[in-house]
Amino acid sequence: MAVIDEVLNLERIDRDIYRGPVVPTAFIRTFGGQVAAQALVAATRTVDPEYRVHSLHGYFVAPGKSDQPTTYLVDRIRDGRSFCARQVKAVQDGEPNFIMQASFHKIGDVGIEHTDQMRDVPDPEDIVVNTEAMIPRSRALLKEWSEWDIRMVPNDAFDHNKYTSSQQVVWFKSKTPLPDDDTFHVCTLAYMSDMTLLQSALVPHPDVAVMQASLDHAMWFLRPFRADEWLLYDQISPSAADGRALTHGRIFDRSGNLVAVVTQEGLTRLLKPGKKAFPMKTLKVGEA
Repeated sequence: MAVIDEVLNLERIDRDIYRGPVVPTAFIRTFGGQVAAQALVAATRTVDPEYRVHSLHGYFVAPGKSDQPTTYLVDRIRDGRSFCARQVKAVQDGEPNFIMQASFHKIGDVGIEHTDQMRDVPDPEDIVVNTEAMIPRSRALLKEWSEWDIRMVPNDAFDHNKYTSSQQVVWFKSKTPLPDDDTFHVCTLAYMSDMTLLQSALVPHPDVAVMQASLDHAMWFLRPFRADEWLLYDQISPSAADGRALTHGRIFDRSGNLVAVVTQEGLTRLLKPGKKAFPMKTLKVGEA
């Protein structure tokens, strides 16, 4: 897997047109977080620096091809005094595979303040990652995301909400230091936010094989943070039915500040015999 600096390094083709690089991966489909993060980079490059992204809403309309670059077309929907709006279309071979709208808010507004509290969980340093005990799909994802420190909080190490059907809590961060640039950390979190979230729908169904793919993705950025410092991803899945699962995550920094909220619906169709949950490339000799 390429480092996040390479993932977010888009090439400017023309005004409001950018191209994302091909990122080394073992998977045939492009990772959804990669497309969302690159689309957000493209959008931020068309907005003045006094505006900061506060939300994005995207649809994965087709699977991306991981061995091809992606072109991002930005539409400047509106430039207002307090808010700016952008629409981004990700295209491969002339066909869209992701469409996103993002809203930017001018820095400096003051208003009411409140926040949910972070649940009591073990510190990340106290969690031992045992890859041998993981199911194959989890091991494959952890290998794919080797640039990130991802530590699943044991199911018996936190209090559960009896009214929530599926709960999962994860500590994660970049293993390498990142630039001192707020926008870089926001785009990095857009990439990270697609990690493990859909898997939270499988907590009540550990032995059920399903085909997984992100269908849509929404994020709200609430407070400043660093993606190279520990963040707690508190995830639930309120519903799964008809081959789709709804998931929701709240992201806290280590001090307990709620920094972002994510909602995603994903495909969780029962896996047919001979099919793989995450289609992977056939490795050549020496690549494994």
